[in-house]
Amino acid sequence: MDIYNVEAAEILANEAQLLPIGEAAPIYEKLLSTFPTAAKYWKQYVEAYMSAKDDEATKQIFSRCLLSCLQINLWRCYINFIRRVNDKRGSDGLEETKKAFDFMLNYVGNDVASGPVWMDYIAFLKSMPVVTPQEESHRMTTVRKVYQKAILVPTNHVEQLWKDYENFENSVSRTLAKGLLSEYQPKFNSAKAVYRERKKYIDDIDWNMLAVPPTGSYKVINANDQYLTGRGNPQRIDATTANRRVTFTFEQCLMYLYHHPDIWYDYAMWHAKNGSVDSAIKIFQRAVKALPDSGVLKYAFAELEESRGAIQPAKAIYESLIAENAGMTSLAHIQFIRFLRRTEGIEAARKYFLDARKLPGCTYHVYVAYATMAFCLDKDAKVAQSVFEAGLKRFMHEPGYILEYADFLCRLNDDRNVRALFERALSLLPPEESIEVWKRFAQFEQTYGDLSSILKVEQRRKEALSRTSEDALSALENTLYDVVSRYSYMDLWPCSTKELDYLSRHEWLAKNIANRGDKSVVLTSGATLDKGDIRVGSNKKSLPQSSKVVRPEISRMVIYDPRQMKGPDFSTTASGYTKEIDEILKRLSPQMMSFITNLPAIEGPSPDMDIVLSVLMQSTLPVGDKPGSQVPGPATSDLSGPGKSGLNQNGSVHRPPRDGQSTKRKNSERGRAQEEDDTSTTVQSRAMPRDIFRLRQIQRSRGLGPSQSGSAALSSGSVFSGDQSASSG
Repeated sequence: MDIYNVEAAEILANEAQLLPIGEAAPIYEKLLSTFPTAAKYWKQYVEAYMSAKDDEATKQIFSRCLLSCLQINLWRCYINFIRRVNDKRGSDGLEETKKAFDFMLNYVGNDVASGPVWMDYIAFLKSMPVVTPQEESHRMTTVRKVYQKAILVPTNHVEQLWKDYENFENSVSRTLAKGLLSEYQPKFNSAKAVYRERKKYIDDIDWNMLAVPPTGSYKVINANDQYLTGRGNPQRIDATTANRRVTFTFEQCLMYLYHHPDIWYDYAMWHAKNGSVDSAIKIFQRAVKALPDSGVLKYAFAELEESRGAIQPAKAIYESLIAENAGMTSLAHIQFIRFLRRTEGIEAARKYFLDARKLPGCTYHVYVAYATMAFCLDKDAKVAQSVFEAGLKRFMHEPGYILEYADFLCRLNDDRNVRALFERALSLLPPEESIEVWKRFAQFEQTYGDLSSILKVEQRRKEALSRTSEDALSALENTLYDVVSRYSYMDLWPCSTKELDYLSRHEWLAKNIANRGDKSVVLTSGATLDKGDIRVGSNKKSLPQSSKVVRPEISRMVIYDPRQMKGPDFSTTASGYTKEIDEILKRLSPQMMSFITNLPAIEGPSPDMDIVLSVLMQSTLPVGDKPGSQVPGPATSDLSGPGKSGLNQNGSVHRPPRDGQSTKRKNSERGRAQEEDDTSTTVQSRAMPRDIFRLRQIQRSRGLGPSQSGSAALSSGSVFSGDQSASSG
């Protein structure tokens, strides 16, 4: 059962409100034991006792919840109770109420919603009776100080408080008010600016949210943002006031993030960074009480105690970790051994290790940690090897322990014992658990062995691991990927990234097809591979299993041919486009319309528009064609030479002289082309169509003959396709 079920808690709280306090009290106690920082439940609980006129029980409830629930509504309920109790006590009651106001504002006066509380306090001070002028002067001074404190707090009523303060000062002395108001005007402006900035975060916070374990919800993230915004000092106030404000922000944040260890840690470290280690210790004590299962908080707590020289408190924390966290016992043993080595010396750590290894919950990690500590810190390789050998009798079946022991022997450069260790372990481990050991053995031979030993271990590994493969025959085959794995080093590879990707995909595809039991695989090139010719390298990184791959029904697949795909019929207009496209083009600018009409035709699948737009955003687009400008095409140097032709400015074909004949046109034809040049500008600005019939129509309208139009069609077609072609005579 989920004890942090918010919906169930709300149902219980609503039922408790309808019951007498005697029957509702157990329900509230149960709720508050689960949600100790739920201010709304505390408020309902205490209001039930207030309705029953049980003042003593009410005071007890307030003493339990006020300091841990810094919510303005709960505290206003408290001050209303104090005022009611002291209402008929005369001057003593007024003094008690004043102390209660000071007590409340000391804790929640920095709340963003504390504006009404400040205003209530000022109204209360103004209503206090005075007899002598000295008492009147004292009251005015007290009211002035409260106003000056209130306008420094970024609250939702800061502007109203400033107006009230102006009226107050002007009512006392206009001469004195001018100087005081000019002094506090910048401070008020700063507080107002900070409130507007914080308002962006606090508006989205649910102030009735219950503290539950971390779930990553949006509301919790917003609460965390609000807590982060209160850690700085944008108003440049004094350090004491700033620290009090940050403390309040942390405390209020913990009301909603009570089960978040990172908030507790940040709170404690903030105190330690500001020189208040004792306060940090108190925060850690509260944190481990609130989150008893959080091992990381206890380690941080022990670290802080050790850093300040409190060895015995730190030792007690480690011992509690070992006693309370059964699932983290091995880690607790390791950290405690290191702690003893740092604080009490080698003998204390050795003695504890000898006791810890006899415990039933001790894992091979404890042996590895102590052996590593003896080798690296104590510089005693003999003790370290003895520890590894002692653990080998108990953890020979653990591949992780074998690998750690092998690494240690490699540090000693003891290649003979490394080989003996691998041979001994591989003879005992089952094939499915020996994959990593075989891999490390092969890597070891690549460093310490020769080519024959490398190939021998590779072949033995394949034979051993083929027993775990569904296709033993293909697992024994050598592939190019094996060569890549042998001749790579760190992040250096004997092939390009594309080749490596191809090999990886090929190996994975081969394995999946082999697992399906297919007799052959048809590749894109048309070649056919037998089942025994493909396999996945044993040293390949883990890829998705074949059972998780959704394969298409290949027997029903056909080759894509756009000619077989009859698209929808559209009615075209005189411009050659559909009516819908014409409507769109009419709303575009001339430059954009020119760009779109010059786009090439698309045959086949449509391009990815996101990629096209990203290319266009990074490109410099040309301005629309001007009369007399050249049509884009190959460079002049590319068109020069025998057998090559180019385009004139009017779009016609320019041919080099042949057999000494002049290419000069007749004056009448040149004049006619010059007259029609202006009228054909719009035609030139459009894209040259690929349809030969339409291309010849355009050429005739420009005044070209049939032979010229034919060559122009060939030349223009080569230009728009991006190729260079020779003219057809």
